[in-house]
Amino acid sequence: QVHLVESGGGLVQAGGSLRLSCAASGRTFGTYASGWFRQAPGKEREFVAAINRSATRTYYADSVKGRFTISRDNAKNAVYLQMNSLKPEDMAVYYCAADVSGSYYQVPAYRYWGQGTQVTVSS
Repeated sequence: QVHLVESGGGLVQAGGSLRLSCAASGRTFGTYASGWFRQAPGKEREFVAAINRSATRTYYADSVKGRFTISRDNAKNAVYLQMNSLKPEDMAVYYCAADVSGSYYQVPAYRYWGQGTQVTVSS
């Protein structure tokens, strides 16, 4: 069992930056690929970024490529999402997820989910 807790969300002006963190419980976290998703009001949860368990491969949604960076520190049982050049359309609740079975890009592929952290971008 893995318990995920996100932090680092908040209010930022357009063009600003935030760094989200996802703290995981469980000694096996380093064996799981992990990802970040987001969900805006009235919209479906969508893929943002993912990273394999060894941090040798990363994957990004086209909408965040070049602006967001996913990373992980298995020694600290943590995954991070550095978000730069934030836009109003990035505003959403951001979720951390882990343990992928299938496509990194699909919500149902992930077994464990955090409760989410709100990111608000003012224009």
